Amino acid sequence: MTDTAGGATVSPGSGPGAIERPALGNEPGDYWGSDAVALMLRELDIPYVALNPGASYRGLHDSLVNLLGNRDPQMLLCLHEEHAVAMAHGYAKVTGRPMGAIVHSNVGLMHATMAIFNAWCDRTPVVVLGATGPVDAARRRPWIDWIHTAQDQGALIRNYTKWDDQPASVAAAAESMLRAHRMAVTPPCGPVYICLDAALQESRIGELPPLPSAERFRPPRPVAPNPAALQEAAALLQEAERPLILVGRVAHGDAEWQRRIKFAEALGAVVLTDPKTGAGFPSSHKLQGPPCGNQPSDAACELLRAADVVLNLDWVDLAGLLKTAWGAEPVGNKVISASLDHLVHNGWSMDYQGLAPVDLHLAVLPDIVVEALLPLLQPREPGWPDRKPTPCAALPALTGDTIAPLMLAAALREAVGSRLTTLIRTPLAWIGNTWEIGHPLDTLGGDGGGGIGGGPGMAVGAALALRDSGRLPIAVLGDGDFLMGCTAIWTAVHYRIPLLVIVSNNNSFFNDELHQDRMARQRSRPVANRWIGQRIADPEPDLATLARGQGAEGFGPIRRPEELLRALRAGIDCVEGGGVAVVDVRVEPGYAPVNAPANRR
Repeated sequence: MTDTAGGATVSPGSGPGAIERPALGNEPGDYWGSDAVALMLRELDIPYVALNPGASYRGLHDSLVNLLGNRDPQMLLCLHEEHAVAMAHGYAKVTGRPMGAIVHSNVGLMHATMAIFNAWCDRTPVVVLGATGPVDAARRRPWIDWIHTAQDQGALIRNYTKWDDQPASVAAAAESMLRAHRMAVTPPCGPVYICLDAALQESRIGELPPLPSAERFRPPRPVAPNPAALQEAAALLQEAERPLILVGRVAHGDAEWQRRIKFAEALGAVVLTDPKTGAGFPSSHKLQGPPCGNQPSDAACELLRAADVVLNLDWVDLAGLLKTAWGAEPVGNKVISASLDHLVHNGWSMDYQGLAPVDLHLAVLPDIVVEALLPLLQPREPGWPDRKPTPCAALPALTGDTIAPLMLAAALREAVGSRLTTLIRTPLAWIGNTWEIGHPLDTLGGDGGGGIGGGPGMAVGAALALRDSGRLPIAVLGDGDFLMGCTAIWTAVHYRIPLLVIVSNNNSFFNDELHQDRMARQRSRPVANRWIGQRIADPEPDLATLARGQGAEGFGPIRRPEELLRALRAGIDCVEGGGVAVVDVRVEPGYAPVNAPANRR
């Protein structure tokens, strides 16, 4: 399935199958307010709604089960509201289309806030439905309806959603859902929220009023670039001796992927890719530049300083990249930027990053710019004539007494072999070219907002979208991330969603150890104390047992290199048999050298 957000094509397959199908013995008879909401979810082609149940939307729950038969959409039970939104986030990262998430009242929305923020920062479409106790105070049940009713519930997440609403009638609810869906999938994409009055859901409406067709409320087609600006950009790139392309938040369809390759080859431009945004350019291509890491590497900064013209394709934090490369000096490149990101900010969250110096801003989708520029390029001498291709990362051998983080990457490469694989998440300890990327679904990038605990839920949602795609879904998570969200694994097991989770486990919130290291050095205090309040030990949580407690297969802890391949192959066998496997790998603390510049700041 492919949608307007540029998702890669994935077969819908059979989904979670015939799980939780209701017995439907009677016609629905009279209709209720929530029935219209359920039918609009179907009209919008929302395939699944992940949820944690609650009385505030008991009317909608009944409509999904007893009116729609728990089909189109199918409910996916989660053990935490944060998992529900994270699942929808992961699903959208694969397909480009939104899944639904339903959260219970104000308390459920409070649980879900971090996952909503992650989706917001990742520019990912998610349709979140919530509910409130009856707005009409006369209809509230004693105590519980009062504490679950808020004056302005949407205010909790208004600063990191594209839009929110609390409709007061059935007709308004139908329009609200149409608007929410269209806003979510119109770039720059993002989460939206609709709060449903419990009394409205539970109101008898008799005959069902006519509901609008989604066909007449589709998102707008992408805007074309200004012709004069396009000619100016083409001239700058045509004349550049050392053009550089920054591939950030781009479409993940096959056509866009091939077009970016052709475009870079026509210019002879070096390409930098951002691991935070997923696969954007083949890692083994001769024009692929050095790995950037989550922060700019020294090699990437050196390359950036040498470029004469830079084309930004919606890089996350362009200003930070340029500042890291140029320091206090004025930016010496001509910068062309293709991005719509400036359209979604209101000032509350600083995820808009610094204000980058740009010579020519093309306020359109990056891949639209690539498509429009390509025919304007004339045959020319390739840029960067003396540049040597970036070598593939050299990974350590599986020897010794302990497992280095990149040793896990080496073993996983060997265990996977020639299988088609989607690396849903990678740990901070890996470098950008650790994993070979040759397809837009090979890697999916990060969580967007840096919210720890979202990884397991996102992994389950992505694995759901990858079902029957022929790809092996793998998420390599940190131990802190896994421990905060591990009950999301239950949903994967329950709904028969194959998934391999590997925990790169250094028994620490290690990123914060590095921050304490820096504080101690800056203040001439003992660096040896950096572990206090960070280490996850005494006792060490048994992650394999936690996995088995959710119904998954658990392997580990794996502590020695010679145990790695056997455990990873066993996990892959489990997943290829339709199961869910978690492999706990105890790795040495440490990050790849590519992230060293970040560690110095």
